[in-house]
Amino acid sequence: MQRTTLGHPAFSSLRRGGLARWLGVLFLSVMLAACGGGGDDSSSSSNSGSSGGSGGSGGGSSSTSGANAQPIAANGTNAVPINVNSGVAGFVNIPNVSVTICAPGSSVCKQIDNIQVDTASFGLRVLGSAAQSVLGSLPVSSASNGGQLAECAGFADGFTWGTVRTADVKIGTEVASSVPIQIIGDLSASSAPTGDNGCPSGNDENEVGDIGANGILGIGPQTYDCGTGCVTTALNAMYFSCSNGANCTAVAVPLAQQVTNPVTKFAVNNNGVIVQLPPVPDGGAASASGVLIFGIGTQSNNTVSGVTKYGTDPYGDLSGVYKGRTYKTFFDSGSNGNFFRDSFPQCSSSSAFYCPSSQQSLSTTITGTEGNSAAVPFLLGNASTLTSGKTRFAFNSLGGQLGMSNFFDFGLPFFYGRHVYVGFEMPNSPAYVAF
Repeated sequence: MQRTTLGHPAFSSLRRGGLARWLGVLFLSVMLAACGGGGDDSSSSSNSGSSGGSGGSGGGSSSTSGANAQPIAANGTNAVPINVNSGVAGFVNIPNVSVTICAPGSSVCKQIDNIQVDTASFGLRVLGSAAQSVLGSLPVSSASNGGQLAECAGFADGFTWGTVRTADVKIGTEVASSVPIQIIGDLSASSAPTGDNGCPSGNDENEVGDIGANGILGIGPQTYDCGTGCVTTALNAMYFSCSNGANCTAVAVPLAQQVTNPVTKFAVNNNGVIVQLPPVPDGGAASASGVLIFGIGTQSNNTVSGVTKYGTDPYGDLSGVYKGRTYKTFFDSGSNGNFFRDSFPQCSSSSAFYCPSSQQSLSTTITGTEGNSAAVPFLLGNASTLTSGKTRFAFNSLGGQLGMSNFFDFGLPFFYGRHVYVGFEMPNSPAYVAF
């Protein structure tokens, strides 16, 4: 795990670069461990119950990010609460939902809170430590050679290692039956394969303090986390067959056994999601409460209204131009800042976060695959100043240096004050983002 220091020892974990890019698939989650935000104001931003307009945010100065939509009320069925607060590890800008996993076809279930919402990865990954009461009832998938099926989900700074198991996944009243999920940390770190055909370099991230949540709900535009490339090829550093949790070797895996975006398996509301978070003050807020809506154009609460669609490639990337340079741009609620290349001073030699002397008002132009384009304004604040007070966890202006020079990552700061639609790649519909 790469480390960063922002003037306080609790600011320790920064996840940059996200899951490695295999076969063109980019997963990115950027996480900053923190004890809170700037100042001693306990202001927060919460669900107003209105569907849009220029609603305010609780306390502090108003937002100047140009995004002021309010989330609708969660109905508990296809719309469930998202909470950004101190969570389980004191990480800032981590949007969490509650997910219930059950032994397939049974009432042996466990509700797990503080599962991170990630619009740039695919599939549910749950810490074994958070699922202990149900773990023994979740069948481990079998590899083609009869061994235990396990996965290395690689990040730029490490990987999550654990078995692939089958579970019924429930979020609100939506149910995805018999879905492959990854259990993080149920295999010994010493069993993780190494070398050319093994897991990526870095740490085995198998604890709350590594991830910042009890798991990751990957709801990006793909159904499977690897896809057809893993069906015929034992792709390096992805899926493995293990004998009693050891002696693990790379294997090919059919689609039906790959870790799967559970939303794609819901009965009706399965073609996309909408992430709605309220605006927050430019100085940050103690918390923010929004809603995650399942389905697009399938219910009265998820109609496509007042937004523009921007087509993406199958993995959520579109074209963007920032300061005259073209980047692959994506929208990633699993990143706790906007991450991009620039010459702004970083907070320290060990930190990727930017610390400009004053708040910057910046803009990127994006263009979808169908030609729709827009200028997207965003703010960049001094990360050290913003997070120095240990009481705020929701920020609209955190940003930092991205290790991948040809990508621009709009992280969670982009989502505040917007209704962001993620349209899944479907047989007759390409992937898109809308806001």
